[in-house]
Amino acid sequence: MRFRPLGRTGLSVSVVGLGTWQLGGEWGIDFSQAQADEILDAAADSGINLIDTAECYGDHLSEALIGDYLARRDRSRWIVATKFGHRFDGFLKRQDDFSIEGVRKQLDASLRALRIETIDLYQFHSGPDAAFNNEDLWAMLHAQRDAGKIRHLGVSLNKSTERQADWAAQRGVEAIQVVHNRLDQRAARVHFPFAARDGLGVLARVPLASGLLSGKYQAGAQFPANDVRSRVAPATMQHELEEVGRIRRDEVPDGVPMAQWAIAWCLRNPLVSAVIPGCKNAGQVRDNAAAADLAVLD
Repeated sequence: MRFRPLGRTGLSVSVVGLGTWQLGGEWGIDFSQAQADEILDAAADSGINLIDTAECYGDHLSEALIGDYLARRDRSRWIVATKFGHRFDGFLKRQDDFSIEGVRKQLDASLRALRIETIDLYQFHSGPDAAFNNEDLWAMLHAQRDAGKIRHLGVSLNKSTERQADWAAQRGVEAIQVVHNRLDQRAARVHFPFAARDGLGVLARVPLASGLLSGKYQAGAQFPANDVRSRVAPATMQHELEEVGRIRRDEVPDGVPMAQWAIAWCLRNPLVSAVIPGCKNAGQVRDNAAAADLAVLD
């Protein structure tokens, strides 16, 4: 495994982390604790030290599975990142709650679920600009940081909140999380310049484009209703699958697994501190981690 600094936080993160949206049950699998343990053990064995989760991956369900694991392992080897701003309200449903009292309750609920005393990176989760610019909210978060419940603050961005990368450092934010992959390079144009200017760490989520860049799916593939990918418009999905076929043919070197190539492609940009692919089993964790060894990183 290789490691990079997470901006100016002083944290050294494995260039391949572990995304855990899947543990909340919205990837078509209801994970048992034993399955979660296998995934997390494989991550540890592969040298991964970064776990990314969120308050609304299930009703703190992903956090709880991670917390049960951490309670039986060496918590000190892990950098734990989670998020705030939403309440789980059913399959792929969220209720925004960026109120000061609401976020304070979410923080305490996350600490309980994760069974830890301090969250290493606490991230504003894809919220509107008005909530992001609430000075009283950030004052409360800074107070929680001073109290030892949070080490560092971050923001998880989506396409409708691109200005928040520009404002991040003013709020004491030290890292941004963005969608960045071979199919979607918007963040490199829109967000990365602010990260470079302000020394922000960058976490690249969805590096495999929700599995499309794994190389497993061909044009015409369909996904079941309990899979988040079923929400993508069919025409859009087929266009992306056709583009994946072209990339596999024209860009992926012979003998290199496409998923590993796609992860390494994200890491070619030195601004990217780590990628945080999800996974469904321990084998996928090990395969993802192997991307750190690809020569394309040198």
